[in-house]
Amino acid sequence: MIMELLKLSIVDLSSPDHSSTANFIQQACREHGFFYVVNHGVEEELLESVFGESKKLFALPLEKKLKLGRKEHRGYTPLFAENLDPDSASKTGDPKESYYIGPLEDHSAPLKLNQWPPQEILPSWRPTVETFYWKVMCAGKRLLRLIALALNLEENFFEKVGGLDKPTAFLRLLHYPGELGSSDEDICAASAHSDYGMITLLATDGVQGLQICREKFKQPRVWEDVLHIDGALIVNIGDLMERWTNCFFRSTLHRVIPVGQDRYSAAFFLDPKQECLVECLESCCSESSPPRFPPIISGDYLKERLRLAYGSGLESIG
Repeated sequence: MIMELLKLSIVDLSSPDHSSTANFIQQACREHGFFYVVNHGVEEELLESVFGESKKLFALPLEKKLKLGRKEHRGYTPLFAENLDPDSASKTGDPKESYYIGPLEDHSAPLKLNQWPPQEILPSWRPTVETFYWKVMCAGKRLLRLIALALNLEENFFEKVGGLDKPTAFLRLLHYPGELGSSDEDICAASAHSDYGMITLLATDGVQGLQICREKFKQPRVWEDVLHIDGALIVNIGDLMERWTNCFFRSTLHRVIPVGQDRYSAAFFLDPKQECLVECLESCCSESSPPRFPPIISGDYLKERLRLAYGSGLESIG
């Protein structure tokens, strides 16, 4: 294993110069597939509150958490339930626990799929998490308008094609127990993987552990630490966006290693509506660079990737 230092780009979402910001994003997506965003509209006080509520949830007794066990890809997932690297030699799954919140339903919706901890146990949990969900969603939509410009598309391209009025957006709260010990090449808190969808926006609690490998098909792999920046969200490109852009933007391999202390993070996966057709963008192909992937329906693609991670028992992600 080779370790190196890493400097990622910092993108200011409040900049009025959209053209320069888009060019900056294009460079970041081509070189690393990872970058930071600042001035994104998610206040630091809210970030602190989300991690506070997350710690309370994961501190509950296991039997209480299992009553909120994952259904319809929402709810609690215990330690070792997920294997992010199906090709790895390990069959035990990753030593982390998580909690999924799917698209927020309207109060008048006849079917409510999200699971919420009982209010008498965690009275502030739901309002805090819902506020965070909506604010990160807004940041993600603003970012996608800039990504569209970076791809020489109309600014509202992803809104029109991807149905971002009702996207497939999931928030995942994560806890990596500290008793796993220190960094070990053979032990990962989250095994090496690339994200499946369009873009991911990640908030971290300041504890290190996240690493990326820019050349995912080369051996030996070179791992670089992604440092925490107070107030910044970490953004990475997913496999679906890599397909959409004909590999013009890279979906980067990453992992989390244990560092000897508890680590909390909140990952927001922003993907298009399930029926969205993902096919090579005209701006990303030519005679010399024809489409590398056949068209695919977003929901079908994501469902299959999740099935591989969780096994054949995966329910619908709708």
